[in-house]
Amino acid sequence: QVQLVESGGGLVQAGGSLRLSCAASGSIFSIDAMGWYRLAPGKQRELVADITSGSDTNYADSVKGRFTSSRDNAKNTVYLQMNSLKPEDTAVYYCYARVETYSRKYYSYWGQGTQVTVSS
Repeated sequence: QVQLVESGGGLVQAGGSLRLSCAASGSIFSIDAMGWYRLAPGKQRELVADITSGSDTNYADSVKGRFTSSRDNAKNTVYLQMNSLKPEDTAVYYCYARVETYSRKYYSYWGQGTQVTVSS
């Protein structure tokens, strides 16, 4: 079993910053991609950022230049630094990880979600 535990969400004023963290633990041989999705009321789930094991990143156009994703492979942890936050960034943010288990099979796992609320 693999667990992903997120932290760092909260309430912030527009223009402010937050840093999300997501730590994976359990039966992990290696982790391929890690990343973040968000889900806002009335909207479709959106890929915010993802990052490979080699730290190649990909961002949604809506967050480019404001959000930065990084990871610590030794800690199986992915981070999302969010700057210049806007009210439209308000959503529940979910991390995910594509994990190679000791049985050498790949599975995708999800965190429990953390609420980010940006007030205007």
